[in-house]
Amino acid sequence: MKNAIILHAMEDSPKNHWYPWLKDQLQQKGYEVWVPQLPDTKNPQLSKWVPFIMENGKFTKDTVIIGHSAGAAVIWTVLEELDVKVSQAILVAGFSFYPGGDGILKPAYNWEKIKSNVEEVIIINSDNDPYGHDEVRGRIMLEMLALDGSIQIILKGQKHMTIDKHDSRYKEFPFLLRLIK
Repeated sequence: MKNAIILHAMEDSPKNHWYPWLKDQLQQKGYEVWVPQLPDTKNPQLSKWVPFIMENGKFTKDTVIIGHSAGAAVIWTVLEELDVKVSQAILVAGFSFYPGGDGILKPAYNWEKIKSNVEEVIIINSDNDPYGHDEVRGRIMLEMLALDGSIQIILKGQKHMTIDKHDSRYKEFPFLLRLIK
């Protein structure tokens, strides 16, 4: 059975933004979907998030991993630790480095190991992300990964692809749904 894992952003929850909508849409398509509340979201740390995801997540050749912001950043470490090649990883407003450091990142990644554990990677960035997780950071990830067939999509004027007090368009994310295998 196909399954999806949706990992939320820092200081967030599975109940926000497009996460519940995507979960519902994928379940309607027959996916088993896990959208966990990640531990200590105010201070995301690989030492907490990765063991939690690895111990509680289900990873098979039919798994799709979707992450948003810090949830996208943690995907790189999860892919390094897997012992199975998953179908797809989609990183929304993701990053693999952050000036000044961040507990959700590693100083370096084993890109060859990552490539061996995923069939396809899609990186989605906005050209005006207020946190700087823009097309430049996306391009760096794509080039470091160097996985044939992987792509970066740059959305014009979509900020961090979230709901805020001035913009509710990311209660749903149909474009993302169309990308999932």
